[in-house]
Amino acid sequence: MGVSGSGKSTVAEAVAEKLGVAFIEGDKLHPKSNVDKMSEGIPLTDEDRWPWLDLIGAELRKGSESNGVVVSCSALKKIYRDRLRKATGGPLAFVYLDGSLELLSRRMGERKGHFMPLSLLQTQLATLEVPTGEPGVVTVSIDATPEDIAKNALSGLKTVTF
Repeated sequence: MGVSGSGKSTVAEAVAEKLGVAFIEGDKLHPKSNVDKMSEGIPLTDEDRWPWLDLIGAELRKGSESNGVVVSCSALKKIYRDRLRKATGGPLAFVYLDGSLELLSRRMGERKGHFMPLSLLQTQLATLEVPTGEPGVVTVSIDATPEDIAKNALSGLKTVTF
């Protein structure tokens, strides 16, 4: 979890591969209307996000009933994370990818072909409710290589408590 540019997809895919479970790209579950809004630089509202979070929740539930799943998702607010926890119906771990505005801006500027414009980063940072003290959350700095970030996430997940 984290704001745009934090490496959610890259890290989630690496973690899923290492764990031997499926990876689902949360951005691909956004309805077209959400993608269109973000592409135009319009921030999503809670109402825009509920159907998307419910789709992610359904995927998490399916994964919890099999051998597991890793899903990339911003989950910026506690209420969103709580909705996902409820949908899963069991323990759910989050890896919070934490980075500075400067690092996030640079990373967003370097990526190609993503619908999320750099202009929405400030909005996401303002919306973000850092998950300090929440059960099942591992915080990982993104000021490292993708490989090291994934390793740190996996190490943290081994110690997570619910």
